[in-house]
Amino acid sequence: MASSSDVSTSGWRPKLVLASASPRRLALLQQAGIEPDSLLPADVDETPLKGETAKDMARRLSRLKAEIARRTARNREDLKGSYILAADTVVFAGGRILPKAEVVDEAAACLRLLSGRAHRVYTSVCLVTPKDTVRERLVETRVRFKRLSRDEFERYLASGEWRGKAGGYAIQGLAGTFVIKLVGSYSNVVGLPLYETVALLDGEGFPVRFTWLNAA
Repeated sequence: MASSSDVSTSGWRPKLVLASASPRRLALLQQAGIEPDSLLPADVDETPLKGETAKDMARRLSRLKAEIARRTARNREDLKGSYILAADTVVFAGGRILPKAEVVDEAAACLRLLSGRAHRVYTSVCLVTPKDTVRERLVETRVRFKRLSRDEFERYLASGEWRGKAGGYAIQGLAGTFVIKLVGSYSNVVGLPLYETVALLDGEGFPVRFTWLNAA
């Protein structure tokens, strides 16, 4: 594997696969100056296992997504030797793991539970290196919502912004106006904790600052 100095002088860098179809995770990586070479989302069952904690669920699903993408990438000539990056975000409130809301009834149930109270957001990041070494980080953020008025509740549901979002909301969108306190990583709540993700990549030899000289 090339060293960081070799990378900067030769213009070569190893490839990176993002095991996600989430536009939010892609945008966060791009914010850090990192452009994946391929997106290999994994279609996995995200139903919690019996007795599974929110932390364990996030870890299990991020590892599973990474492993599925790893098998696909290793069978493609253009992606052999790639780094594989996967993540999974879980929202926990009121002693329950909240779903990724797909229908309005799910979103409404999530909002009722979140209104006027604190909840926790966990994201597990899993990195598989070209040598198939697995590295993981679990990040927790605490978020408190204001008590939602009937108008806020109904209009947010009508917006449809909740669809496909863990806990039935997107903090980077309209629901950001509901947050009265946040302790921890904001990007973690969006879906990919940037500090921890960049630290994982950097620690395993991926040149995360490869494009920074041309960022201006």
